[in-house]
Amino acid sequence: MFCNSLLKTNINHLVLSLSSVLLRADFACSSRCNFIFHRVSLLGISCLADTRIVDREERREDLKGEGGADVIIAKVRDGDSVDERLQSVLHDQACSAVVVSDKLVAHLLYRFKDDWKSALAVFRWAESNPEYKPLAQSYDMMVDILGKMKQMEKMRALVDEMRLTQMVTVSTIAKVMRRFAGAGQWEEAVRTFDELERFGLQKDTESMNLLLDTLCKANKVEQAREIFLELKTHILPNAHTFNIFIHGWCKIKRVDEAHWTIQEMKGHGCRPCAISYSTIIQSYCCQHVFHKVNEIIDEMQAQGCPPNVVTYTTIMCSLTNADKFDEAIKIVDRMKSAGCKPDTLFYNAFIHTLGRAGRVREAIYVFRTEMPNIGVPPNTSTYNSVIAMLCHHAQEQDALNVLKDLESSRCSKPDVQTYYPLFKLCFKTGKIGNLKKLLDDMINTHHLSLDLSTYTLLIHGLCRTNKWEWAYLLFEQMIGNDITPRYVTCRLLLDEIKQKNMYDAAEKVEDYMRKMKSKSITR
Repeated sequence: MFCNSLLKTNINHLVLSLSSVLLRADFACSSRCNFIFHRVSLLGISCLADTRIVDREERREDLKGEGGADVIIAKVRDGDSVDERLQSVLHDQACSAVVVSDKLVAHLLYRFKDDWKSALAVFRWAESNPEYKPLAQSYDMMVDILGKMKQMEKMRALVDEMRLTQMVTVSTIAKVMRRFAGAGQWEEAVRTFDELERFGLQKDTESMNLLLDTLCKANKVEQAREIFLELKTHILPNAHTFNIFIHGWCKIKRVDEAHWTIQEMKGHGCRPCAISYSTIIQSYCCQHVFHKVNEIIDEMQAQGCPPNVVTYTTIMCSLTNADKFDEAIKIVDRMKSAGCKPDTLFYNAFIHTLGRAGRVREAIYVFRTEMPNIGVPPNTSTYNSVIAMLCHHAQEQDALNVLKDLESSRCSKPDVQTYYPLFKLCFKTGKIGNLKKLLDDMINTHHLSLDLSTYTLLIHGLCRTNKWEWAYLLFEQMIGNDITPRYVTCRLLLDEIKQKNMYDAAEKVEDYMRKMKSKSITR
């Protein structure tokens, strides 16, 4: 709904331009509700002109300069089959004027990563240009797209094309095996490995590990084990080989096998590292078998492989999630006594734990005093944890003070997550004026774009606080930014505006919901 001239104005003139557009909006209101008046009054926050729109238009201009991506995108969807879409682009005069480049091809493939027909059509279009030869990375992207969309025969055919020009790499094979395994065709993944020599590649430790990792991530750990027993007679395993199995056994909750793999690892002359043990510890933590965690830590220390800060962070987070706050807090003393220095991520977890335990003062002390004293710098997540904690305990001003500290920090800046708890607190306290200011700062000062989760939070909160006009305005903006709302959001907004007799708005929302259903059916 925003015209190009509006997009070229700066933020300082955005409110006036947006107001004039909205006053001309094709939106008829019920005589019982002066919607346009409310709509313009809401423009006191210029954040409603999401910088995502400006960024998108700037990217479009850049791409036109680079090679006319918009021209190709607009034309390639004409047709049902790949060939029809390809012919549509090949025989279009505007498309013929486009200069093919590696950057353009990469952009188009990324743009159509979920639309294999359009992706393959633009790839063939680029390939047909006698002055251009696609990079190996572009072939790999196309292979991955076809595999992701379960077009296995076409994926294999493309790899065979690559073989003729010796463009198949280990990275290509990794993508093929992963996509076969993801489609439930793990036997084909194994067959791909068996054909490595045909592609000019070797069966070595690296390629074997890729196969084993692919199978283990697909929960085919037993099959991976059988293959390994065959291969290890002529391919030497390394520490990574066994760590793959440790992770695989833990993934399917067979931690005893993972623990036994450590012994096997030692038998092959490979030394277990903190990662090996930490993977098992994480598995026990997920199952809340914390007495086993202590046993593993003792074993690590006995083997001369003491837990690292990641190990302790994992344990603390798991204890916190299990509401074992006292035990989680004791991890700090245990780690310090072991001579392990905490880092930023550990302190983030510690602050979160203290907040969950209701020990706000201690958390603030850690944030304000302990971290600076030992030279551990906070990052954005640290500030976010403190802000979320203070908002949870309704300490609004303290939370805003921490936000100011973050804004003035040299090393960290607010992100979208920073504002979530602040928005929620605004709805809880009914201070919508604060919400407007936060949104304005978020978008116009820090140039952050509203994402799906933010839009959902705002629309739901505004509907519940009877600010349905603003909620509908955000809904329109969301759609204009090519962000698909959740169906439940549409349903909630529709119910609200129907109760206010906003018939034209309700019709627009219902029409959008019908389109959403139609798309889901065609998929």
